[in-house]
Amino acid sequence: MLLAKKFNHEGEWLFRYRSYLPILLLIPGLILYLVSEMNQENTLAQEWWYVYSCLVISLIGLVIRILTVGCTPDHTSGRNTKEQGAASLNTTGIYSIVRNPLYLGNFFIWLGVGLLCHNIWFIIIFCFLFMFFYERIIFTEEKFLKKKFGKKYRNWANRTPVFIPKFNGFRKSVVPFSWKKVLRKEKNGFGAIFVVFCGFNVLGKLVRGEREFDVFLIGMAAFSFLFYFLIKYLKYNTKILIDKNRY
Repeated sequence: MLLAKKFNHEGEWLFRYRSYLPILLLIPGLILYLVSEMNQENTLAQEWWYVYSCLVISLIGLVIRILTVGCTPDHTSGRNTKEQGAASLNTTGIYSIVRNPLYLGNFFIWLGVGLLCHNIWFIIIFCFLFMFFYERIIFTEEKFLKKKFGKKYRNWANRTPVFIPKFNGFRKSVVPFSWKKVLRKEKNGFGAIFVVFCGFNVLGKLVRGEREFDVFLIGMAAFSFLFYFLIKYLKYNTKILIDKNRY
């Protein structure tokens, strides 16, 4: 099989299951975390300032996703998994400084969680596998976009980096920011971050035989859980989250 064909085949498969890839990568991390907590080796991960530093990194990833999704037209920058799709090519706003801002956001979200494990080898392997998987996904997506948008895509790709932002190329978004779209699309990410951090904290304390859980993380996890179902209800049972000005 030609290398390009192999990359495309792997990319199509990974594209369909990309939402689950970070979870699979972090399962070994959780095991390492719990073992170190059980042996009381991971003292740094119990320091509040370290945990909240990791949380800030994850929230930076969420902010990147919010800024991306909020300034894009409908039917672009979505969570579709069955097939590639793009009604238009996004080249302004955050897309003017990096070609894959959603994946950049994902990287920071899951890096923050991975850092909780406080295992340098796991973090290195996690970063390597994340890049390995997303390299193939990006390869497949770019093949689709190049075929659909042709010269327009090639011109944009030639001046915009794949993953590391180039801020001096910023162009203001032509699409106004929409909180309604953000709430529809990013409710999952907001909830996942606090549920995962809360889960690490509670499980870590339990295996150490402690019961002094982080009240803030538990409260935010509970809030994000209720918030998720509220937004889901509004999305499917009302028109409150429909942005009539979005195209």
